[in-house]
Amino acid sequence: MRHINIPIFIPHLGCPNQCIFCNQKHISGTVQFDENNVDNIINDVLSTIDADDECEIAFFGGSFTGINRDLMVRLLDKAQGYVNRGQVVGIRMSTRPDYINSEIIDILKRYTISCVELGIQSMNDNVLKYLKRGHTSIDTINAAKLLKGSGFDFVGQMMIGLPSATLEDELVTASAICRLGAVGSRIYPTLVFKGTELENLTNRHEYSPLSISEAVERSAKVLEIFIKNDVQCIRIGLCESENLHSESSFIAGPNSPSIGEMVKSQVYLNLITEKIQDLKETFGETLFIQCPKGATSQIIGNKRRNIDELKIQFGFKYIKVKENADLMQYQIILREKEE
Repeated sequence: MRHINIPIFIPHLGCPNQCIFCNQKHISGTVQFDENNVDNIINDVLSTIDADDECEIAFFGGSFTGINRDLMVRLLDKAQGYVNRGQVVGIRMSTRPDYINSEIIDILKRYTISCVELGIQSMNDNVLKYLKRGHTSIDTINAAKLLKGSGFDFVGQMMIGLPSATLEDELVTASAICRLGAVGSRIYPTLVFKGTELENLTNRHEYSPLSISEAVERSAKVLEIFIKNDVQCIRIGLCESENLHSESSFIAGPNSPSIGEMVKSQVYLNLITEKIQDLKETFGETLFIQCPKGATSQIIGNKRRNIDELKIQFGFKYIKVKENADLMQYQIILREKEE
C-alpha cells in the first residue's frame, strides 16, 4: 500500500509574517490560489492511483488554520466530502504553532483530520526572533498540548542551518519535538530563495548557507534523535520541483534531490563507526555488515564514500554488506566472519 498526499498549496494565505527565509510561491510553484481549481487537483491525482493506495488531502504552503474562516471551512467541507465518499482517508494540513487555539480545535473536531503539521523550525526564541517568525517556543509547546489533548496527531517541521542557529539549537529542537509527542517529523536544510530577506543577507555576506556536506552531517545528528525516540522522519529536504533548480528562484544553499539519501547514509556511517568503537574488538582485515532489506546502498554510500571512510579509519581491507530481512531500519550487525 502506498501513502499519497494530494497537495493543495495555499502560498502565504493565513501567514501574518514574512519570515526572512520564506517565499512559498517559489517553493511550491504556486503563484495564485484558485479555490475553484481544488476539485480538479484532487480528481487529477485520484485518477492515477491504485485501488489500495491510501490518500490524504493535504493543505500545504501556508498557515491553513490562519486563513479566512469561511474559506477554511469551505475547503474542509470540500475535503470531507471525499472522505465521506471513501475516496481519501483523511485531511492533513500545515500551520503555525500560534494558529492553534481552542476555537481552531473546535472546528477541526468536525472533520476527519489525519494530522496537523506544525512549522516549528526552531525552539530557540532568539533564532525565531531573528527569523521574524512572530511566535515563540511557548506557542509551540501550547499548540502541541492542545493538539495531543484533543486527540490529534501532529508532525514537527524543523530547519537546519538557519541564520544564528547552531547544531546544538537543532538538537534541542529535535529533542523537544519528540518530547512534545509528535508522531512524525520533517527536516528542511535552509535554502535561499529569490525575493526573500535571506537573499539580501546572503548577498551582503551576513549569512552563509551550509554546504551540502555540512547540511548532511547536521541533519544526520538530528535524524539520530528522531530514530532513538521512534519518531518517524517523513521527509528530509524540500519536495522536488523545477523551481528548486531555476536561477530565477533558487539562489544558494544545500540543494540536492538526493540529500535525504545522503543523510540516511551518514546515519549508517555514524552507527557503524560508533558500534566498532563500542565493541572494543579487533576485527580482521574483513568486516561483514548485516543491514536491513533495501539499505545496502545507504550503507555503501554515494560513490562508496562510507566504505572508503571505514577502510581508512579502521584499516579494513575488505568490507562486505549483506541484507538481513529480520533487521529493522537502522539496525546493523557487525561480524568478523560471514555467517
